[in-house]
Amino acid sequence: MHTQKTKAPNNRWWRGGVIYQIYPRSFVDSNGDGIGDLAGITEKLDYVASLGVDGIWLSPFFKSPMKDFGYDVSDYCDVDPMFGSMADFKALVARAHQLGLKVMIDQVLSHCSDQHPWFVESQASRDNPKADWFIWADAQMDGTPPNNWLSIFGGSAWQWSAQRNQYFMHNFLSSQPDLNFHNPQVQAAMLDAVKFWLDLGVDGYRLDTVNFYFHDQQLRNNPGRGKPTGEDPALLDQYPDTTMVGEIGDDDGLARVAEYTQGEDKLHMAYCFDLLGTRYAPDFLHGVIQRFEALAQGGWPCWALSNHDVVRWATRWGGVDANPAFLRLAAAMQMSLRGSTCIYQGDELGLPEAELAFEDLKDPYGITMWPKFKGRDGCRVPMPWRYAAKDLGFSRAPVPHAPAWLPVYEPYRPLAVDVQQLQADSLLNFYRTLLHWRKTQPALVNGDMTLLPCDPQVLAYVRASDSERVLCVFNFSEHTVQWPIPAHLQVEKELTGSGLAGAKLAQDQVTMPAWTGLFARLK
Repeated sequence: MHTQKTKAPNNRWWRGGVIYQIYPRSFVDSNGDGIGDLAGITEKLDYVASLGVDGIWLSPFFKSPMKDFGYDVSDYCDVDPMFGSMADFKALVARAHQLGLKVMIDQVLSHCSDQHPWFVESQASRDNPKADWFIWADAQMDGTPPNNWLSIFGGSAWQWSAQRNQYFMHNFLSSQPDLNFHNPQVQAAMLDAVKFWLDLGVDGYRLDTVNFYFHDQQLRNNPGRGKPTGEDPALLDQYPDTTMVGEIGDDDGLARVAEYTQGEDKLHMAYCFDLLGTRYAPDFLHGVIQRFEALAQGGWPCWALSNHDVVRWATRWGGVDANPAFLRLAAAMQMSLRGSTCIYQGDELGLPEAELAFEDLKDPYGITMWPKFKGRDGCRVPMPWRYAAKDLGFSRAPVPHAPAWLPVYEPYRPLAVDVQQLQADSLLNFYRTLLHWRKTQPALVNGDMTLLPCDPQVLAYVRASDSERVLCVFNFSEHTVQWPIPAHLQVEKELTGSGLAGAKLAQDQVTMPAWTGLFARLK
């Protein structure tokens, strides 16, 4: 196990930072094989930096049989050839750092691929050196699985192995056996993998399914929740200016985020799925924020409206034809919450969820659950870069080249980057304006938050730093609202420059047409 050494300095860039998530398969294909890659990402880092974000998060690019598209790792310390080489990764990190971007990578520590050498050895016998590196259990007397635990992807969380004559546990696909984190050797091996990439210059990690690491050793049916344990913060503390964000999948995600980020000895920040559903009404948003603030006790959230696992937020919140004003309003709200924020590639373009035919699906989750659940492919189709290109500019290789791994979605054509860059009022340019302006507002980056009373149409709060207090008001309705400014707040002036427009400020009230809002400095 790694032990605590001298703590490196940390400038806490992540606290209030904006992180841009890149799904490598679907960002840019540099060699024409139909799959996005590291060299393609490096090409587009200037674009990412121009948005005004602070860093990038790369979804997995490690060696993998790709049963779950990289979330089934077979070698934690190498690049899968479909994404390029280690030299490509080093070039990506170097270019990102030149542009002032931090680089965070996805670490899948809860489970690995059944093709990983560790599992191959573990499965071979009950007495080999890695026999206890995974979660093995005998069948019940009638041959059924050890308990009633279920896989996230459906069915039992247990898979029979004829080689060991035992069941092994998997929270996800049966090809993703869960590692036994109660074994100190497993913890040490995973920390070695984390250290490997830190030594190559990465600035932090997104930890996949961080609340799934430890299982109930007694294998009880429907076990109660245990206290968070395991991730050794001492390792990252040895590297300057690094950070960890954890993905929390739990019935009470807000409570787990608060629990996992309190104090100085756990995760720096975490996110759950409360804003990744279909609800966005002011009373709902007010309740989510209020509950987290009550639980937080110093904990730090990372707010995301989209990622690679959920329907794109423009469709989830905005419907089939999302109102551009609504998308601007929701983005402004996200960027003014207390916490850090994550933007998923294409959020800044307002990309809707892609509709795919069953025969085009690649996601095993969607293939299994169709048609009730269509899987995650609809948010993973290729990024649209150029309006006139046959494949929307996803591949920069000469035509002809291999078709994209998921179909290019034609309705994205008018939303392509090269189109929106030329439109002064595009959502892309709104994001750029908003993010660059946000950097000039200390209260919005890392200030405290005070919610104002709940309203059926308006979400309002105050962000406050040592140097300023900012009133944030958002009309989440399709009707004009006259919102009275609370008597205890005295507005000094409206803050301009965010790109958010349409509201009218008077001495004691704000008039907001549908889907508009306002930022104002308080005296």
